[in-house]
Amino acid sequence: LKKYGIEPLMATGDNEEAAQGVAEILGIQYRANQSPEDKYDLVESMKNQGKTVIMVGDGVNDAPSLAMADVGIAIGAGTQVALDSADVILTQSDPGDIESFIELANKTTSKMKQNLVWGAGYNFIAIPIAAGLLAPIGITLGPAFGAVLMSLSTVIVAINAMLLKLEPK
Repeated sequence: LKKYGIEPLMATGDNEEAAQGVAEILGIQYRANQSPEDKYDLVESMKNQGKTVIMVGDGVNDAPSLAMADVGIAIGAGTQVALDSADVILTQSDPGDIESFIELANKTTSKMKQNLVWGAGYNFIAIPIAAGLLAPIGITLGPAFGAVLMSLSTVIVAINAMLLKLEPK
């Protein structure tokens, strides 16, 4: 997560000793003995500070925080209420899949931006030409050719989206 600029913070209902042991192994900050209300207040506080919050949980006590977070991620083996409250469900119940989800989200965002540039770029150029803006200097775009270009634009956007790939881990 740190590789993606995400600062993990473990908020757990477990006791101080257990939480500290796990946090030291992972090299992350932690908060122990957290009630569901404490977790919810923590998520709310972080959001009020302008931070984007990703919450990962699996139990009934995590459901309110999962719903409050910008992105709620439920562990697939968790309770139904946690699954219902989350935006994303890790079906394999492997927390390591969080990295794959973040990678997919980043690559999807990149593809969306590429397709937006392509689609908007086409419209920015082709529509004024089709409307006759450059007709005084002899550049025109016939309706049939405009339709072909529009279809080609759609095909290029679709192909670009299909090129989204994740490297297997």
